[in-house]
Amino acid sequence: MIPFQYVRPSKQKAAIEANAKDRNAQFIAGGTNLIDLMKRGVMTPEKLIDINRLPLQKIERSKNVVRIGALASNSNVAEDKVIQEKLPLLAQALNAGASAQLRNMATVGGNMMQRTRCPYFYDTAMPCNKREPGTGCGALEGFNRMHAIFGFSDMCIAVNPSDMNVALVALDATVLVAGPKGERTIPFAEFHRLPGDHPEVDTTLQKGELILAVDVPDNPYAKHAHYLKVRERTSYAFALISVAAALDIENNIIKSARLAMGGVAHKPWRLTEAEKALAGKPVSEASFKQAAEVAMRGAKAFEHNAYKLRLGPSTIIQALKTAAGIA
Repeated sequence: MIPFQYVRPSKQKAAIEANAKDRNAQFIAGGTNLIDLMKRGVMTPEKLIDINRLPLQKIERSKNVVRIGALASNSNVAEDKVIQEKLPLLAQALNAGASAQLRNMATVGGNMMQRTRCPYFYDTAMPCNKREPGTGCGALEGFNRMHAIFGFSDMCIAVNPSDMNVALVALDATVLVAGPKGERTIPFAEFHRLPGDHPEVDTTLQKGELILAVDVPDNPYAKHAHYLKVRERTSYAFALISVAAALDIENNIIKSARLAMGGVAHKPWRLTEAEKALAGKPVSEASFKQAAEVAMRGAKAFEHNAYKLRLGPSTIIQALKTAAGIA
């Protein structure tokens, strides 16, 4: 690990200024991902700006919106009564991620910013455009069992590792950020990027911007929601494929739906066309199979992850059945 400066501002403005004026500075909160990357030499910030003194831990509901502070821990969010009552899909997704010890340390903002777990990104001896632009993508012709089937480019086929992000994109969340130019909001669906020609850039944050909170509007999906995560082992493993499913049902008819997948793209993958396919349909396995077919259109596999083309629709169907209470 290289030497680095460490500062711990107590004011939001000071934290933003410290980041904005230093090209190679990083905010740090729980550090559950960043410290690992620093130890491996994958990320080498020259300055760490510890933001734990900032008052960004609150979870509160007002004006039909639940606001979750960026420094709220994953465990506190998952256990919060408002979250469990109003946003059970989010609580389920958080509890599916990592271990209890990591959830106690990891923050909402940090979870949003965590980097891919692609082994070629972590191995500094291998080519990786995300870690070192212009070196190539080792996963393209390498072992790509965990990699993307949607939204990839010939520069990068890595996936976003977060469970929380899948639930938040399905729930139409927005992100409140502050930077040198003031505050702005970003729709959660636009917060993370597809790789394109610049896979080293994960988000649409601008230099110096700090995540303050995530806002989730009230929704009619609390009664029928389920987060299903398929992984190689049940404890502390990243998703092969995950599905966030939420339904608004009246008289056995689906009034509206929310669907998103994890483990399939460089960003949490919202399934808007499948949602449209479900609207107005009866609650039935046939409706869910049709939606799964729509959801998987455009998916493309590589040498080692063709199983995702079969696992994807079956996971969608099962998540919808569980959410609807028929399985």
